[in-house]
Amino acid sequence: MLATPGTPVESHCPYCALQCGMSLTPRAAVPGGAPGTAGAAVPGVPEVQPRDFPTNRGGLCQKGWTSASVLGASDRITVPLVRRSLLTGADHPTDSADEFAGSAGWSDQPADSADEARRVSPLVPVSWDVALDLVAGRLAGIAAKHGPEAVAVFGGGGLTNEKAYALGKFARTVLRTPNIDYNGRFCMASAAAGMNRSFGVDRGLPFPLADLGGAQAVLLLGSNLAETMPPAVQHLAGARAAGGLVVVDPRRSATARLAGDPASGGEAGAGASAVGQAGGSGRADGAGAGAGAAQGVHLVPVPGTDLAVLLGLLHVVLAEGLADRAYLDERTTGFDDVARSVAAWWPERVETVSGVPAADLRRVARLLAAAAPVHGGTGAYVLTGRGVEQSTQGTATVTAAINLALALGLPGRVGSGYGAITGQGNGQGGREHGQKADQLPGYRKIDDPAARAHVAAVWGVDPDSLPGPGLPAVQLLRSLGATGPDGVPASGRPRALLVHGSNLVVSAPNAGSVIDRLRSLDLLVVCDFVPSETALLADVVLPVTQWAEEEGTMTSLEGRVIRRRAAVRAPGEARSELWIIAELARRLGAAESLAFPTDPAVVFDELARASAGGPADYSGLSHARLDADEADGGPGLFWPVPAQAAHVSDAQVPPVTSASDTSPTAPHPGTPRLFLDRFGTPDGRARMVAVDHVGPSDDVRPDAPFYLVTGRVLQHYQSGAQTHRVAELERLVAEPYVELHPVLGFRIGVPDGARVRLTSARGRVEATARWTDAVRPDTVFMPFHWSGVGSVNQVTTDATDPISGMPEFKVCAVDVSMVDVPAVDVPAADTLGRRGTLTKELLT
Repeated sequence: MLATPGTPVESHCPYCALQCGMSLTPRAAVPGGAPGTAGAAVPGVPEVQPRDFPTNRGGLCQKGWTSASVLGASDRITVPLVRRSLLTGADHPTDSADEFAGSAGWSDQPADSADEARRVSPLVPVSWDVALDLVAGRLAGIAAKHGPEAVAVFGGGGLTNEKAYALGKFARTVLRTPNIDYNGRFCMASAAAGMNRSFGVDRGLPFPLADLGGAQAVLLLGSNLAETMPPAVQHLAGARAAGGLVVVDPRRSATARLAGDPASGGEAGAGASAVGQAGGSGRADGAGAGAGAAQGVHLVPVPGTDLAVLLGLLHVVLAEGLADRAYLDERTTGFDDVARSVAAWWPERVETVSGVPAADLRRVARLLAAAAPVHGGTGAYVLTGRGVEQSTQGTATVTAAINLALALGLPGRVGSGYGAITGQGNGQGGREHGQKADQLPGYRKIDDPAARAHVAAVWGVDPDSLPGPGLPAVQLLRSLGATGPDGVPASGRPRALLVHGSNLVVSAPNAGSVIDRLRSLDLLVVCDFVPSETALLADVVLPVTQWAEEEGTMTSLEGRVIRRRAAVRAPGEARSELWIIAELARRLGAAESLAFPTDPAVVFDELARASAGGPADYSGLSHARLDADEADGGPGLFWPVPAQAAHVSDAQVPPVTSASDTSPTAPHPGTPRLFLDRFGTPDGRARMVAVDHVGPSDDVRPDAPFYLVTGRVLQHYQSGAQTHRVAELERLVAEPYVELHPVLGFRIGVPDGARVRLTSARGRVEATARWTDAVRPDTVFMPFHWSGVGSVNQVTTDATDPISGMPEFKVCAVDVSMVDVPAVDVPAADTLGRRGTLTKELLT
């Protein structure tokens, strides 16, 4: 039931995995109010206020403050849309003006075939029955002719747990396809692979975020928290005050500036001199941020060499006798192999590879050691983000970070540890319940017979009917289409794709190739709420509800399961994906015993049963329990939360939690901190794995002599489909840009403010040049929130990590030149437009 106007509804921000707490207050409707304005009748735009929640403590970033504006976007899709050429005469809408102008972005060539006619045909509004009948009929026909593998599903890290679960169940039981993956493969795959390999469990932060506040030192690699998750910065205050914030980044980002000047590093902290005096200067020159106070160290490596830096830090820890040997003996395996492997990475060698001075490596290693409990410190953390994980050696880099943390005795101790900073809103929960190509609900492996039997029993199907592992995201996208990349008809490829919560045209690597693959499909169906670039390529667009219009749960970067609550009614005919999935399942002939409930609380209860006994065990949770905990001012509930002991066998309780004082019949209190007693491996010990630095797949060379690194800006999120529709944010950063050092700009003849072109082996992009000394002279930076000629993923590589399948977004080689003439050839993606205009607004 929706709240009455003026009554606050407690929920969470729709953007990043910090999931900041906020209150949404519906406004009284004003008759005749225009959509998107305060007091509008449909869609409602509630008032946003921050609320005290452990991750944000009453703070919000600019995106959070303006998040409700997106609900009233002027081009909100409120009715199903279908290509006119796909409709029969009886299905044609009567008003020919109700169509997308510009939806001919499929092709700019004259229609010379039935397929080309489909591509240039406009999207027109139809009823739900017409749209769903068409989708179901096409899917059934494709599967019957080419097999179930010819239908693929691509999900998103912003979907609620309930939607992610239902999508995975639908793909495997109704479509019976192995080909399902999601955009979290672009986000957390390497961290997940590394943590699973070392710890036996993947939870981004195996501890509450607030624990960082008590740390004496925090090593942060590849994350710009100050811009991507501004409210999280307050949790670094303790480390900053101790001079122990260490940021590894080739740019002097907003977060790096919190740590002080590059190379000079600032004070290493008073405790750094207490251990490991041998070797290096250990200088403390006092440079740093804020009123002359020392904040920490900023290391500035050559892009793609973070792994070498970590190997060098571990070398120093071992060479100077700073490791926690008792911890290593008691709680780890594989130490000897790792010790031998890092012997070759002495600081001076690391300096030649990474550019980080050997003295700074020694200083940082000692700083971390001084903060470790074994040396009397108050605690230290090693944290990684996408900057080091989105790499062909991303899993190896995460493993090296974990090895360093283990050597210092940090994981599994209160106040210390290793963690990976999840990016997308439900990037954690989205990968736990069935969207990944190789996983079933509860973070179970799909090729595990016991896991298949358990989940199949919950679903009421034969375990043998479930497909095996599918292709990870990049390989899945490469495989799409009725023809191969060479245009030759191909068999065994997915010919239909359902997209939920992802804007592949902008967010996928080597985006030009992805656009070609999408165009070659027999059927593309996109669930979205605005005409994103991917929606504008679709044969069918289905309008869906958004965060403030729906009930459900999300899982934060800490593994905290939280409630999303509806505050306003969805506009027009927008429907939840739960309803869409149920309707498609019915039309595709799903057995009555194969239920697809549409009530999120009921879906969650089924999810909880399916997850029971898995690493991500939600079996002790329900919407009612989460609501009651929040109403009582509880601390929140972190998975695993198994059902009470009386209802769960010993075999079902995962061996990753700490000892509990609860009685056999009391509800499990959740697990804020993992690994205090044991790790999630069969013997309870963490695995140390030897890794080595290789370097980026697309390294600099004469025809591409500069490194390109990509990232976010404060005002925008992911592909920008949401934030570019918020006027306040768009005014602040309205267009893409390229940061380059003045030395580089002068050398290649690109002045500040000029139009600059980046060219790689895959494509080219153009944007405005911004001179700044915050980037290395051999490196350029470009944010990834834009489409068309400014879409940086036109040039990024789709080379992937061999273990995780993570694409190497964050570094590639480019040439940089000034654009001499204003008229330029525009890549095909630009014809899609940013917003997609309407000849008549499709609002009801």
